[in-house]
Amino acid sequence: MGSNKKNILHIPYNPTFDSMKMEEVVNALEECGARFSVESLNWPDRFPYRPLTIVTAAHSNRYLYIDFLVRCNYLRAVNFTDNSPVSEDSCVEFYVAPDPAKEAYWVFELNCVGTINAAFCTGKAECTPLATDFLKQIKRYTSVGTRPFQEVEGSFIWNVAMAIPLELLGNEYDGKPMKMKGNFNKCASATSQPHYLSWAPIMTSTPDFHQPEFFGDIILD
Repeated sequence: MGSNKKNILHIPYNPTFDSMKMEEVVNALEECGARFSVESLNWPDRFPYRPLTIVTAAHSNRYLYIDFLVRCNYLRAVNFTDNSPVSEDSCVEFYVAPDPAKEAYWVFELNCVGTINAAFCTGKAECTPLATDFLKQIKRYTSVGTRPFQEVEGSFIWNVAMAIPLELLGNEYDGKPMKMKGNFNKCASATSQPHYLSWAPIMTSTPDFHQPEFFGDIILD
């Protein structure tokens, strides 16, 4: 299952993931996760590059599991300290509003070596970075290792995954469908081919992912 033209995403339930290592989860997601593309080219005149970006997701009672698979021509991972500006690097992002009735949302950004930048936002200019104790609760996996490197050119296929505790988001799954709102993004602002892609289209004049009014529906089945 996946997204449709109305940007509605159904994420399947699988309780077995919690007993797996993250690399095992990534392989299992291929069989039972919701798969969809991050391909909305929101600012094509200025940023026409569209690297292939596929997301696969599932959830358990405790975690939301998200894996990003990317094919690109430039790879960069300069930032190696958590809560550093990883969006400059080869980066993927998940923005989520756990309660659609509220304006608050969470931001989770990962570069290709698994460095995370995460924050809780009540508005674009009102984001509070997550403390180290909270970041440690987010499980991560990367196919290219965790060592930083300067930009390299070539043909690359890589993936990075994270498991976000539902408790961290303030949610508790009780077996009934749980509705949230959010967006999935792909960016790399400081590479030789800067780009800004999203799952749900963003109707702004300049690149800006902090746009909860354009979030799509995300339902944990």
